[in-house]
Amino acid sequence: MQAPVNPFKKALAEGKTVFGCWMGLADTFSAELVGQAGFDWVVIDAEHGPNDERAIFQQLQVLAATDTHAVVRLPVGETWMIKKTLDAGAQTVLIPMVESAEEARKLVRAVTYPPKGNRGVAYPLTRAARFSVLKDYGTTADAQICLLIQVENRAGLAALDEILEVEGVDGVFIGPADLAADLGHLGDPDHPDVQHAIMDALSRIAAAGKAPGILSMDDDMTSRAMDAGARFVAVGSDISLLGQAARELAAKWQATKK
Repeated sequence: MQAPVNPFKKALAEGKTVFGCWMGLADTFSAELVGQAGFDWVVIDAEHGPNDERAIFQQLQVLAATDTHAVVRLPVGETWMIKKTLDAGAQTVLIPMVESAEEARKLVRAVTYPPKGNRGVAYPLTRAARFSVLKDYGTTADAQICLLIQVENRAGLAALDEILEVEGVDGVFIGPADLAADLGHLGDPDHPDVQHAIMDALSRIAAAGKAPGILSMDDDMTSRAMDAGARFVAVGSDISLLGQAARELAAKWQATKK
């Protein structure tokens, strides 16, 4: 049996747009809830969310029972972290703060088995190969792994054209918050300079044949990003959804106090 088809990677290769939600609560119950909500994909965020290896593993397990694809964002692009995440069953990883083509090539090697890459070979013992049920996992896994990288500062933007030439990078995500900060507009991703940089980068990514990605909770910005070519589009987060709903409910009833 072969590695399962990665529906997220397949959709991007077919030019489809897929909508997602960020998850930072680091909890299986909330992950299952969001996974059942109808998004095409979700991000298990281990960069800014308190997700360790076991939490990632457990959320991958509950999401497997839904129709929502799990993307794992690691804190850094360390080979050992990528190896463990793929062995846990993730088929799509998102790596932050990529600033050069050489970094991108290193990441491609990390998600690829030898002789082309350096992903550790222990798949018969892993959840990725269903603990030896998928006998042909090793020879078929590479084609189903989706590598997404984040470009989110001036160094990354300067190297973007070279990064886009790296074979094996499936998509490039533009990080509005970090990019705004690096451009001198911390907390203001709507600044015209930041918006210009974002939309220009998305257009360049699309023109190079890679899938552009973005996270935006502003409908107008989301629409502009899609017009610029964005195809894996995160439109919310579990933390924001819960926080906003809780604050609105509390305010509604606090206002009735006499």
